[in-house]
Amino acid sequence: MTSSISAWLWSERFWLPENVSWADLERPPPGVEYPRFKHMFIALPLAVGVFLLRLLFERLVAKPCAHILQIQAGLPRRAQSNDVLEKVYLSKTSPDERQLEGLSKQLDWDVRKIQRWFRVRRNQDRPSTQKKFCESMWRFTFYLGIFIYAIRHLWVSPWMWDTRHCWYNYPFQPLSPGQYNYYVAELAFYWSLMFSQFIDIKRKDFFIMLVHHLATIMLITFSYANNMLRAGTLVMCVHDASDIFLEAAKLANYAKYQRLCDGLFVVFSISFFITRLVIYPFWVVYSVLFESWEIVGPYQAWWLLNGLLLVLQVLHIIWFYLVARIAIKAIFKGKVSKDDRSDIESSSDEETKCKTPNQTLKPKDDNHTANLNGDAHDH
Repeated sequence: MTSSISAWLWSERFWLPENVSWADLERPPPGVEYPRFKHMFIALPLAVGVFLLRLLFERLVAKPCAHILQIQAGLPRRAQSNDVLEKVYLSKTSPDERQLEGLSKQLDWDVRKIQRWFRVRRNQDRPSTQKKFCESMWRFTFYLGIFIYAIRHLWVSPWMWDTRHCWYNYPFQPLSPGQYNYYVAELAFYWSLMFSQFIDIKRKDFFIMLVHHLATIMLITFSYANNMLRAGTLVMCVHDASDIFLEAAKLANYAKYQRLCDGLFVVFSISFFITRLVIYPFWVVYSVLFESWEIVGPYQAWWLLNGLLLVLQVLHIIWFYLVARIAIKAIFKGKVSKDDRSDIESSSDEETKCKTPNQTLKPKDDNHTANLNGDAHDH
């Protein structure tokens, strides 16, 4: 049973072009190595290492930087102790109107007083500005470092300047140490992001990011297994480029450098448009769809990998719509307004209705901080 499932899962006819077998890739010429799926297993323990490295970085580097910039952790206002409301809160953080009326009768409290209690209780669970600063500084550092590494590798690679080189002699293309290190680092990082997403700051685009991380992990793993490394390195590099500016804008926002935040966010918006909506679809995806069809020809895994690339493109369009709304306000109103993907626990419903459209991202105090939020982006 297990062997039949394994044979189906790793069918040569699915993963490889016609007249190519796994045995061909397992017997490279002397001095040459081809990618093997088992190489990717190292990414899981490395993901744990990346997560632990992140904790050390946030504690030893990011937090001291936050103190230098006078970004304090802050102690949120604590809600009045009430066992009845606490029990409801644990099951539903934002009770509906009918529940509020029931609680009002049960406790003999005014409805607005109960709404205020839930608002304070939600804010009590929100991460501090310092925690968000540390998280963004870690992502900024990783994206900047991995992007520099990728550019150094790709700059001397012929497929960066002519994407048809991604498919010449495919899949018999040698694995270089630079490609292997880049792939393993990215895969370990995205595994750590997917796991830490459940304990990090909750965002409204939580499920979109979950789909993004899953699609990214599948793309990295599958492209490595069938030796699409050349196209894969281009995809990852394009994604990392704009994330650097997003995390930099968030850092400026948390440090209350509003003008710098506005400028960086506009730069991020422009770089996002160029990399995700121009270079990615018309250069990278075009090569994988059309140039590979012409040089190699389609096969079953080809359809899967192209489908995943197109899923990412749909997410790019959704995100750019959200990004463009904020960037337009930054340009015409002078301040970056609150990101539609901001923290779930930012305010109560009645507060949201009262806020003006040009509410700024600039923090008013430690308890009510509006913030820019990534992808995550990476990525």
